[in-house]
This record gives sequence, structure tokens and C-alpha cells, in this order.
Amino acid sequence: MNYDFIVVGHGLAGAVLSYTLRKRGYQVLVIDEPRKDTASKVAAGLVNPVAGKRFAKAWLADAFIPAADAFYTELEQRYGQQLYFRKPIYKIFSSVGEQNTWMAKSADEGWQGYISATHTQSINQPDVQDPFGGIMINKGGYLKVEETLRLLENELLEQGMLLPERFEMEHLYLTETGVQYKNITAKKLVFCEGYQVVRNPYFKWLPLQPTKGEVLDVEPDNFKSDCIYNKAVYVVPVEGSRFKIGATYDWRQPNEEPSEAGKDELSERFSQITQKSFKVINHRAGIRPAVRDRHPLAGTHPEYSQLSVFNGMGSKGVLMAPYLADNFADALAGKTELLPEIHISRYFSLYYDYIKHQNHQT
Repeated sequence: MNYDFIVVGHGLAGAVLSYTLRKRGYQVLVIDEPRKDTASKVAAGLVNPVAGKRFAKAWLADAFIPAADAFYTELEQRYGQQLYFRKPIYKIFSSVGEQNTWMAKSADEGWQGYISATHTQSINQPDVQDPFGGIMINKGGYLKVEETLRLLENELLEQGMLLPERFEMEHLYLTETGVQYKNITAKKLVFCEGYQVVRNPYFKWLPLQPTKGEVLDVEPDNFKSDCIYNKAVYVVPVEGSRFKIGATYDWRQPNEEPSEAGKDELSERFSQITQKSFKVINHRAGIRPAVRDRHPLAGTHPEYSQLSVFNGMGSKGVLMAPYLADNFADALAGKTELLPEIHISRYFSLYYDYIKHQNHQT
């Protein structure tokens, strides 16, 4: 069969993009190897409009959050179950210095609607350690990513639009009208393969850094909360009395094996938020596709117009993917320009250096 698009990879980026393309009437085939622990499946799916210790508003939050809210609400209506949980985030100050940093930042414009309260001393919640106070952030929440991917995957399987197998690069051929993969033809192919793009012969020149992240599912002793806590790690109330704690960042040994060091790090940081004892229900690890400048990687190959990439969202895929998938789909259709901050053209010099190096070797 001839398709408009082949999408390689069905993590969150690939899933959101393939759904977006299908919704626009394109014929899409997804190729994805079934794997238990991928970065998307392991992640807590957090949406946080405030980024890092410097208390910066997340890049394009005013556009990303409404798009994410609308997209996940549509999926909830489609599948008849709740997938996206809107919850405030209590970002706890770790010092007077952090408190002062926020007080200076809060004078900036653009925070309206995002912060419901600033606490310069403890909120006096018995189970929470916050001697320096914190800020209560609106418009946060989390997506049940693994369940969302499962529902989208099942739909693709039912419609014969998913090949659950490893993509074999040696069977890909570029043609004058598009691509051929085994006995399948398509006008365009988009790689959404996460960190594995570092082994992709067409896009391995992109500056993507595989980064391991570990997450704990825990059950604390009589610890309840309707908000997400954030202090070095996030603590997300996911279901019943269970919480998800994460995540670590390890770019030195990026593998998918949970480690004792990761478990100890997460446990110690959780103890900085509450002294409640807990038991570990699950411990998982995945590898995120992180990018040097912290912006995603999207766009068409500088030499082969049949090939594109949509990748590199790191730990912010749930927040970014719906808006960026729309922008990318419009750009592929020639309706708009791709956001310059995510366009891989910012790294084309690396491609030409890579080609020059390859030519020297031959």
C-alpha cells in the first residue's frame, strides 16, 4: 500500500504526530518495536509551566499549555476515560536564596494565571518539609503516558496502521517520489525514534545526548496530597495511595537498567520533602533524547527531502508535543514555517562537517 507518511517510533512524540497527521486525513503507517521500558512509558508525564531553579516560565508555555489541554481532552473523549490530570504544583524553596530569586522573578510580566500563591514560610502541612515556603503553581498536571500510548497503539493495530517490529534501516530506499521500505511505499518518512537517532545514518549528526532517567513508584505510609510537589525531584500522586518520584539525569551511563544509586538518590530527595516512610512498588529506567540547547529537533533533512525528524523533547514531551506536532504537520504541508527554535537548520553546519569527515575517510 502507498502511504503519505511512515512514522518510525511510537513514543510520545511519534504517537502525537501520527495522530495529528491521521486527523488531517493522511494515510499513515507507524513502525515501532514493542519495548517495555522506554522514556515515554517510564515518565510521569508531568506538565510544569515553571522551569528549573531559576524560576523561568517554561518556553512558549502560553501556547503549549492550551494546546496540550485541548489535545489530551480530545483523547479522553475519544477513549472514554481520564488520561490527563490537572493538579497544582507546590514548588518548594530550598533556601532563602531561592526565595529571593523567585521574588525578583515574580515582578516580571507574564506570570498572571500561573501562580496562585507565594509562601515565604512553611504552609504548615504536617507531612511536608518546607521551612522556606514555596510557590503554588497553576496549570500543571500529568498525563498517564503509558495508558495513552497503549490506547493509541491499539487503535492503530485495529486499523492495520502499525507494524510492531524493529525498523531495519537496510531495507529503506529513497526514490524519486518518496521512500520504499520493504514492500511499502510512502511520500515521506519521519523518524521519531528518541535517543536511537544517534545510530540513524541520516540524522546521527544531530547533537542529541542520550540521558538516563530513573523513576520510583512508591507507597508512603499515610501520606496524601492533591498537589504535585517539586523540590529537586517531582512527587506526583498518581492513583490511590501511590506516588511517582523522579527523575534522575545520567548522561554518563545511559542504559535502561534501574540502579541502586538511582534508587538511593530518589529516596534521599523524597526524604527532603517528607519524612514519611514508604515502600517501593516499582523502579524503572528509560533513556531520554536530550538536546544541547534544550529545544526539540524537527525538520527535513538538508539533502533528502523525503526524510524528516521529530525528536528531542527530553522530559517536556507531554507539554510540547501537541503544539509542535501541529506546527510540524503544517510545515510539512507547506502551510507555515517551522518554529526556528526547533528547526534542525540551526545545526546544518554539523551535517556538512559530518559529510566532510565521511568524505575524508573514504
